Order: sequence, then C-alpha cells, then structure tokens
Amino acid sequence: MQIQEIFDLVKDDLMTMEEGFKRNLNSDVYLVSKVGDYILRSGGKRFRPMILLLSARLCGYAGDRHISMAGVIEFIHTATLLHDDVVDNAKLRRGSASVNRVWGDGASILVGDYLLSKAFALTVANGDMRTLQVLSQTTTRMAEGEVLQLLKHSDPSTTEKDYLDVITSKTAALISAAAQIPAILTGVSLEKETCLADYGAGLGMAYQLIDDCLDYTSTDEDLGKPVGNDLREGKVTMPLIYASKKATNAEREFLKKTIEGAELGTETLADVMSIIAKYKGIEYTIDRARRHAETAKKQLDVFEPNVERAALMAVADFVVERKR
Repeated sequence: MQIQEIFDLVKDDLMTMEEGFKRNLNSDVYLVSKVGDYILRSGGKRFRPMILLLSARLCGYAGDRHISMAGVIEFIHTATLLHDDVVDNAKLRRGSASVNRVWGDGASILVGDYLLSKAFALTVANGDMRTLQVLSQTTTRMAEGEVLQLLKHSDPSTTEKDYLDVITSKTAALISAAAQIPAILTGVSLEKETCLADYGAGLGMAYQLIDDCLDYTSTDEDLGKPVGNDLREGKVTMPLIYASKKATNAEREFLKKTIEGAELGTETLADVMSIIAKYKGIEYTIDRARRHAETAKKQLDVFEPNVERAALMAVADFVVERKR
C-alpha cells in the first residue's frame, strides 16, 4: 500500500479537519489570523492527524469527535514547531521563511502559545476527561524533551541514552497520543488502547531516527531547510553519536570541536559526513529505526486484519523507507 493510498482512506476526514483548522485559527487579533493563514499556506504532511484518523477507523469509531481531535494534535504539533524555530534560531520551515524570520521571535512564541491554548479549549469542548489527561501528560513530556534537548545543545558528550530520552518525549509522545486517543473515544479494551499507544510510540521513534538521517543524506529542496541543519543548530543526533563512539581519537577531537563550534562551513560539514559514512552511522540509525517500526507493527496484532490495520502497518514501513 502506497502512502497516497493510505491518505486516500481518510482524505474526507482530513479535508474536514483542515476546514476546522482554518476556522479555529480565525481571531479578532490581526496578527494571529495573519500568521495562521501563513502557517496553513506553508502546508505540512499532516502525518499525526492521519495516524489519529486511521486509528479511529481501526477502532470502529462512529462519531465525529475524532475530527476535532485530529485538529488538536496538529495544533499542538504546529505550536511546538513555532517554539522550536525560536529556540533554534531557524530561518526556514517547509521550504519557506519561518514565522520567526518573517514576524519575529515574539510573534512566533505568542502564536504558538495561542495554538496550545486553542488545542486545550477544543479538547475541553470535546468533553472527555481521559483524552484531556492524555494530552496534558503528553504536552508535559514534550516540554521536558525540549528542555533536555536544550541542556544537550552543542554537547559532544551526548550519549545514545540522552538522545533517545529526548526523542521519546519530544517526538514519540505526541504520535503515541494520536494513536491512543481514538481508542479512548471508542471505548475499546484497555489492551487495545495500550497497544495503539505503543504502536504510536514506536512509530514516533522510527520517524525521528529517519528524520535525523535525512538531515545528513537528503537535499535542501527535499528537506525544506539546509542539509546539516541539525548540527548547525547544535543538535547531536544518532548518526553523529554512533560515529563519534567508533571514531579515532583524532576524528573524535575534530567532531568535538565541530559540535562546540559556532559556525559550520560546507567543507567542515563534508568532513563530518565522511566520518559518519566511514563508521556507518546512517546505516546504524536506520537499523534502529527499522527495529522500532517492526515493534510498532507487532502491537497491531490484537486487531482483526482489515484495510485500516494494513494501512497502519504500511505507514510504519513508509516511515523507514521515506526520502523526505
């Protein structure tokens, strides 16, 4: 099953979600609406809402609350991107100038805050306390992940455990919530709810590990930002951590100086990528991602075989194989 076929399964729900997303971005405050319109026009994969909508179909959900909750998940994700871009001093997002580049850091932070507030207002209106609890715990974990990442900024001593702790909280937690929430709305067994949450967590780990590979192996055009951007922003990710662990003392010292340095030129980046290639840092990271994806797929065994289960399994394969 191709990714477009998977999106087609929930395309009507996604369109309805987009309409609600746009409607909920309207505000009497001009800047909120202006930035909201810019965010909508910049696009996005809508990967997390897709997971929620597919999970709702898998659980046999028959209501319409999953639509608003899909929008809530995307609101939270977008808010974290706005905040991330300020912390990272990013200039590009999805191939366009980042919000903080166009309107300044203050606007990016405050509109991000607005989106988070709106997300929780919509969740309260949804009327399910357990969903609210899951999202409250999730956003707390995401904030902890951001702080952990900040503490490890440009730190050459970052370990695999440090890195995995960051992405478990920062990335995997929200994708886990996206898969779990439909189970709560539907009222399926606790076993199935737990398995969906675990599926999302494993999928999220795989997603971020591949993202970190693509930062070194993709193109500027495909990424929508410069290759090597993570290293420029002081993020020490799995390919670099693994290569540094295997490197010679001289190579490790070079990587240390590069990680701690203020600038990353084209030639230096090429040397870093050469060391990563020499010690197969990309291959190691992809293997870790594949193992997380396979573990995620096994969580779906508690569900009867159907097109939605097949689609969610195909998503796990796509996450590992994707090129952008």
